[in-house]
This record gives sequence, C-alpha cells and structure tokens, in this order.
Amino acid sequence: MQLCFVTNNKNKLLEVSSILEKELIINSLDDIGFSDQIPETGKTIEDNSLEKAEFINKKFKLNCFADDTGLEIQSLNGNPGVHSARYAGIQCNANENINLVLKNMKDVSNRKASFRTIITLILDSNFFFFEGKIDGKISYEPKGSYGFGYDPIFIPDGYNITFGEMQPEKKNKISHRKKAINKLYLFLRKS
Repeated sequence: MQLCFVTNNKNKLLEVSSILEKELIINSLDDIGFSDQIPETGKTIEDNSLEKAEFINKKFKLNCFADDTGLEIQSLNGNPGVHSARYAGIQCNANENINLVLKNMKDVSNRKASFRTIITLILDSNFFFFEGKIDGKISYEPKGSYGFGYDPIFIPDGYNITFGEMQPEKKNKISHRKKAINKLYLFLRKS
C-alpha cells in the first residue's frame, strides 16, 4: 500500500519512514511534487492534523496521512501545545522555542509535560484518527544533539536522559509518534 505522508519536516519523514520501514510505501510531499506551505490554522492539534491531510487529499486525490504534535506543559496551562512549532514567533527556530519554554519555567518546580501526536488518515475518502502520547518532564537545560524540536529538553518518564540524548532507534521505540504510528499500522493491516 502507498500513502503520502503530509509533512515538509524532513526529520519527521525520516522518523516515520524508519518506524514503518518495509511495511508501507511512504511518499513524501517532494515525491508528489508539492513544496508549498500547508495551512495550519486549527485551534487544536487535532484540527491541524485534519487540515493538513484534507488539503493534500483534496488537491491530489491521494490516500494520505498527516500528523500534528504538541508539547503540553502542565505548569504552562498546556502550552505551547498547538503552537509548539511557532511558540517563539512565526519565523522562530527550535532553539528559540526551547529558550522561551525554559525562560517561562525558570522558577517553576512542576516540570510535568507530555508530547502528544494526532494522526489523521484519509483512506478511500474515509477519515480515521490515531493518538500517541508520552509523559515526562522538562529539563532545566537542553541536553543532547539527537532528534529535533523540543527533544533536548524533554525527559520521558522512566528515563534520566532527554530525547535529545537518546539514539534515534531508542526514541523511536517509545515516542508519542511511534505510539500513534503503531495504531495507524495496526489499523492498515486489518483493512
């Protein structure tokens, strides 16, 4: 089966491709000749995931899936959440986002957080949703050079290192995205 993964994020594409390796043929947006930005105007992670999948499905008439992920920090009322990619501003980078989170949590002792991924699958004009979540906490400083986004400051429960310090293979066994992708894969195997 072939599916288009609706993302311009090369890191996500590599991560998902390695998780689904040999199980499905994953086409990227580059593979289908699309390089424009996709709207993300939703008020929730679920909204953004759906919006991205619908955009490509309508434009190319392809079976596809899209994800949206947010870092939800308890002491910041669930922020950055749906705004995770643009927490420090529209043109910000990962380091600026991380620095703003750490600044906003400077004197905060409750460091509980979760990464949450929602995948929207559009298959033969039907819509399906899959969620993956991992709980953890925010470190006091960035550590590690693996991964992307907030990985250098997220310590998953049961570990004493950040995602940024984990080898990608290890992270891909426990991550929020892995949990959502597993649900997608199991669903597709039954279909």
